[in-house]
Amino acid sequence: MMVMSKRAPARSAGCPIILKPAEQTPLATLLLDAFIQAAGIPEGVVNIVTDFGETAGAALVDHRAVDKITFTGSSATLKRMSLELGGKSPTIILADADPDRPIPGASRSLFMNSGQVCGAALGLYAHKTLFDGVVGGMADKALRLRAGPGLNPDTEIGPLMSEEQLSRVAGYLYSAHVNGAELVVGGHQLDGPGYFVESTILTNTTRDMSGRQEEIFGPVRCVMRLDDLDLSAIAADANGTVYGVAANIWTKDMAAGHTLARLIRAGPIRVNGGVMDAAIPFGGYKESGWGRENGREGVELYTELKSVSVRLG
Repeated sequence: MMVMSKRAPARSAGCPIILKPAEQTPLATLLLDAFIQAAGIPEGVVNIVTDFGETAGAALVDHRAVDKITFTGSSATLKRMSLELGGKSPTIILADADPDRPIPGASRSLFMNSGQVCGAALGLYAHKTLFDGVVGGMADKALRLRAGPGLNPDTEIGPLMSEEQLSRVAGYLYSAHVNGAELVVGGHQLDGPGYFVESTILTNTTRDMSGRQEEIFGPVRCVMRLDDLDLSAIAADANGTVYGVAANIWTKDMAAGHTLARLIRAGPIRVNGGVMDAAIPFGGYKESGWGRENGREGVELYTELKSVSVRLG
């Protein structure tokens, strides 16, 4: 009963599962495996691992490919959590997109708060037919930005939050340089007081570079060229980090837009500049957090569901 109360809803939601029974009582779960095979459920959909909690259990909890743990056992001091964490949100510009529309939005997403936003679009994919125009348009906007203190009404891009963050961003820029990335614009600390760094665009980056994999939390964007229109391959590359806060898609083909939105593992996804609103749930996949804020789901984070059953007569 305990196993099926977890397995049935997980499978109903379309999730493959790994069952680790208590090491003291594994036989009932192993017997279940015989019924699973007899029912014709495909191999790999339901997996059973027998071992101790401190070995197999700990490995499942620690493994990045495991998105959710459901546990029945002894209690400790527990508190519910909702987490809003780091991000590396992709912007994807397909070949049929109007090249002039994504540039303002993509630029705002990068330079707002000097890139110090969990949902900042710090990775941009542009089809090869639009690549040069998109990179040139964003570079032009970056060069025109007026840097200064946040209280100055003429300021368009402010400082980083601390000297430590300035040093961290500088480290990513140095790493990109020594590993062969091409600097299109920016890439240096601004002269004068304060923790200012130029708005920066990098190309010729590789998937394994730290600037592609980690949250920079600064005005530094990596722009990648899309050489084909394989939506699955595009989504796989966009999903190739531990983060999944948000994503932006630009296309005139709504079928392609919906397909990418389904394939990308992120919370809020905007197509062609779709709005963000306080009524729309916000939150990430993977290491970008748990739970959703805003909207009805944001209220439900602070509630507990109670079930009452009454026999009448």
